[in-house]
Amino acid sequence: MTPIFPRRSIRAYPAASEAPRVRNGTGDAAPGAQGTTSPADSARSDQQGTGQQAGTTHEQPTFEGRPLDRPEEDVEDQGLAFDLGTLIDRRRALGIFGAGASVFALAACTGTTTSGSSGSASATASASETASATPSPSKTYDEEMPQETAGPYPGDGSNGADALDVSGVERSNITASIDGGAAVDGVAMTLTMNIVDMVKDNGPMTGAAVYVWHCDPDGNYSMYSEGVEDETYLRGVQVVGDDGKVTFTSIVPGCYAGRWPHIHFEVFPDIGSITDATNAVLTSQIALPEEMANTVYKDSRYPDSATNMSQITLATDNVFSDGVDMQMPKVSGSVAKGYTVTIDVPVDTSTEPTAAAAPGGAGGPGGAPGQ
Repeated sequence: MTPIFPRRSIRAYPAASEAPRVRNGTGDAAPGAQGTTSPADSARSDQQGTGQQAGTTHEQPTFEGRPLDRPEEDVEDQGLAFDLGTLIDRRRALGIFGAGASVFALAACTGTTTSGSSGSASATASASETASATPSPSKTYDEEMPQETAGPYPGDGSNGADALDVSGVERSNITASIDGGAAVDGVAMTLTMNIVDMVKDNGPMTGAAVYVWHCDPDGNYSMYSEGVEDETYLRGVQVVGDDGKVTFTSIVPGCYAGRWPHIHFEVFPDIGSITDATNAVLTSQIALPEEMANTVYKDSRYPDSATNMSQITLATDNVFSDGVDMQMPKVSGSVAKGYTVTIDVPVDTSTEPTAAAAPGGAGGPGGAPGQ
């Protein structure tokens, strides 16, 4: 059939006659095979029968495994029915391949998702277990924090007043008295202590009770100093958690004459043992960094602290003069935003407490020895 329009030089589909060139045994193109033979030429050659070897058969031309409806024409001229059949076959093949690919992709994604979910759940579980498990200490201690005097204003029953026998002493915010009332005004301070049990491989001393107390911005101690004998502010107890820590919300203590600014504390085996001061396994003090103290004492709420601070050094202090490395905390913050004070407290429960007696230092609150 003669086409109405001239043949296109570029075909959308390859012609059925575009088969591989025939090669001889040497791998070269067969002599005389200068081009390709169309289906029509093959048909005419079959009819002529000249030059053909006996027994040679010619198969009907096909395209993608389907016989051409019009062998004498190129693929693009096979008619609508042939084109539709080709399109359907291709879509069917693509559908099968697509389904297989989808199944494979789904399986792969499912496997990945399952693995990811499992990993995530495992990681979450692991994180939860890690959080709830006993944390490993970041440091190993060879000696416990130095034992120091409780001073003349402990409020633990060893020198008169006893805050540890007052209901409500177990609390984290110690800025006001235990039975309520106005909070002491001063620069905010959050004190976090990491209580380390040296006997248990430097792990957390979970369940221990920590009693903290210190003076107010005027250098007065509640329960002892004149005018605040009935107050219990800046005193409190916290029980050590699984992470080994206790945290107190307070204010920066002032500096009174004869002492470097400091915080007192006692560590007891458990909350039930705080009613007897002799049960304490460690009695010590925390020194405040000089730079922090000098900055805070510029605040008008600390009227005498700057003067008192200028008259004392760590070397002349009657508690810290023998060394302060283990008793100097890490500090961050500002007067406006408050300070965060953190310190590790290693405790050796295998030794007997050897707290020094209260030395008779120079003027503390009310003229009493200041410790």
